[in-house]
Amino acid sequence: MDTWLAPTGNTTRDTPQVADNLGQRMAALIAPLVNGEGFISTALPGVQIVASQCGHPRTPLIYEPSLIVIAQGRKTGYLEDRVIHYGAGNYLIQALPLPFECETLVSPDQPLLGVSIGIDRLVLDELVRPMQARRMTPPARSPLPMAAVPMNASMGDAVLRLLECLHDPLCCEALGPGRVREVLFEALRGPQGDSLWQLLQEAGKYSRIAEALAYLHRHYAEPISVERLADEVNMSPSHFHHHFKRTTQLAPMQYLKRLRLLKARLLLGQRLHNVNRTAAAVGYQSPSQFSRDYKRYFGNSPAAERAG
Repeated sequence: MDTWLAPTGNTTRDTPQVADNLGQRMAALIAPLVNGEGFISTALPGVQIVASQCGHPRTPLIYEPSLIVIAQGRKTGYLEDRVIHYGAGNYLIQALPLPFECETLVSPDQPLLGVSIGIDRLVLDELVRPMQARRMTPPARSPLPMAAVPMNASMGDAVLRLLECLHDPLCCEALGPGRVREVLFEALRGPQGDSLWQLLQEAGKYSRIAEALAYLHRHYAEPISVERLADEVNMSPSHFHHHFKRTTQLAPMQYLKRLRLLKARLLLGQRLHNVNRTAAAVGYQSPSQFSRDYKRYFGNSPAAERAG
């Protein structure tokens, strides 16, 4: 029986010189695509440039499932008791949308530059089928839904080809989806590929928790209970609660509260509603409870957030 498919090329951690050179090549391709701050859309759906001129202190946020490759600058993620460092020479696998805290570190002459590639489960399923046909299986271990992975040569080459494609609209249209598939393929057979593989195992607990998270993101403004979530993924409430917390590091209602607060922060930043309407829009019945939870989580009041 074949084993889990190992990456081609350099499978060990690259030397600092090699990692620096790869980061410089990626940064040179990313810099001309920067036209703002934060996550910047490209001509290729699901692919965004990540850029920041300034450092940012530790702050709560949430990413959609994605791979984030940093070419220049560094980030530190804090997921409950885990600390995750990623910068040039690494990529972050965010297999599930988990609330965490993130710090951005840059220098005056080297702003943060990176690229985010969305994780499409339909594409993963297509990529995994040939591996299953070859009777290849991932390592038998509990997957990490968020982890930094050392960049190897084959992944680096795949990301460079994707970045080159972003400079050519015709290439994006004709070859772009294939370049994204190549990057996801390299991630699938990388050291944390099991976190992506497990998303596709319909009978597995990990994929059921992923389904529950997707449900929460669609219905966060509605009244939701643990029993309702457990029923959605065909698990008993006690087993669901146990596996949800084991996977996300949060109890289901803790996750829901953080998700609502993060959604509220986006709305307040857009200044579309006042504080009371924002609270209602994300599922809070009590504006005063919303304000208390918001200040406890973010360190400032929703009114101050809206005022800018």
